Amino acid sequence: MNTHTHTHTPSPLNAESRLFIDGALVDAEEGRTYDVINPATEAVAGMVAAASLVDADRALAAARRCFDTSDWSTNVPRRLRALTQFRDGLLAVADEWRRQIVAESGCPITFTHGPMLDSSVADINYSLSLLESYAFEREIEDLGSPMGGPARRLVCQEAAGVVVAITPWNAPVQTNLQKIIPALAAGCTVVLKAAHDTPWSATMLGRVASQCPDLPPGAFNVLTSTASGALGAMLTADPRVDVISFTGSTATGRRVMESASHTIKRTLLELGGKSAMVVLDDADFPQALAGAAYVCANAGQGCVLNTRLLVPRSRYDEAIAILESIYRQVPYGDPNDANNIMGPMINAAQRERVLAYIEKGKAEGARVVVGGGTPAHLTTGYYVEPTLFADVDNSMTIAQEEIFGPVLVVIPFDDDDDAIRIANDSIYGLSGSVISASPERALRVARSVRTGTMNVNGAFFFSPNAPFGGYKQSGIGREMGIEGFEEYLQTKTIAVPADFPLARNANRSA
Repeated sequence: MNTHTHTHTPSPLNAESRLFIDGALVDAEEGRTYDVINPATEAVAGMVAAASLVDADRALAAARRCFDTSDWSTNVPRRLRALTQFRDGLLAVADEWRRQIVAESGCPITFTHGPMLDSSVADINYSLSLLESYAFEREIEDLGSPMGGPARRLVCQEAAGVVVAITPWNAPVQTNLQKIIPALAAGCTVVLKAAHDTPWSATMLGRVASQCPDLPPGAFNVLTSTASGALGAMLTADPRVDVISFTGSTATGRRVMESASHTIKRTLLELGGKSAMVVLDDADFPQALAGAAYVCANAGQGCVLNTRLLVPRSRYDEAIAILESIYRQVPYGDPNDANNIMGPMINAAQRERVLAYIEKGKAEGARVVVGGGTPAHLTTGYYVEPTLFADVDNSMTIAQEEIFGPVLVVIPFDDDDDAIRIANDSIYGLSGSVISASPERALRVARSVRTGTMNVNGAFFFSPNAPFGGYKQSGIGREMGIEGFEEYLQTKTIAVPADFPLARNANRSA
């Protein structure tokens, strides 16, 4: 992406081009901007501020000052008012924002009526409800102590501090809100560093936040930049930061964890996946396999997608025939067409990365049944064909590494235990599925796969009150649910003499 010096002018989409720092919409240092490319057309869709290390320093200073000197971390009623204002502001701009999201990401517009926008904004209601009811303080039973007499003990949940949220381009609104809303609700202050490919999914948050009177300056800050590596390194290492919440690749997650380790920050990582969908031999195959097409949703750019399909060896040929028919009918193309479930890859580099994996699969002996290249009828845009691989062994690169494209690999298994073994033969453990006519068999498999979430017989785990995260190299910590909220809290125990009056903080409840 090219970086320019530019004065603030609205894009044709009325997208917000400015950073949000210390309560104000501001240009980047020296007015630097960069172009936002529409991946479906390869044309410039608009521009956005290119934050520098100086801008990042200003954002961190504002967040630190707000946490240390304002009542944001302790005033629950104020946080409820501010986040309610924020939610209402996002609802008011949803239709305008929708067009920007499609233009910058290539996300099919139909998904913006679900998790890519509408349902993610609606999920703010869960955090508001939790904030109203959460017990930030509780007294525990006196079980005695070898170092003193009778005591009263108060356990306090306090905001963890300054949070840096680093988010990806594949589901930007969803991941932005999954991080910033619980963190702000918990009383933390936040610096959001958005993915450089999808900046408008973050700058709109800054625009709306600038109109929330109960949000104090510095509580929330938004940075967009082409210098993602330099900004990320600075933000993760800075001692003013207490928590890092990162979503992205496992390779980058390792670097984030290393950088944060020098100051022993709490580090939350939601990383890659190579999830397995297990179809047992008693399943209704036409019905069960229909869901396999969703590997192509959003061009396969989703960490929880079940990109390995495990089917019984005894029914393997039948499964491939059904899948071939399905994959030849996947609707894809223009993301503004509501009939399409798949648009382009996010950029040219990602398209080439996916095509390289496809070539690697061929070289290792897997067979392309459908797709395998770029579509002849879509000469503009970063498209890859929906691709189906057969004759795949789980040791192959395409079965072990996260491709992040519309590529499904089909692997045979001998029995239930073999399916569990194959599903677990991965460095990842983010999600998975199992389908069976027998609830007992399905639950046995679901409980045996070492992964953070499992879907049984078409049910889907994703919900604002359901904790989400991974095992193994798919990450550390959880998002959503009470567990996700509590990632942004620290626990303090206060002991006082047994006859000591315990006055509760009036602002610690709604």
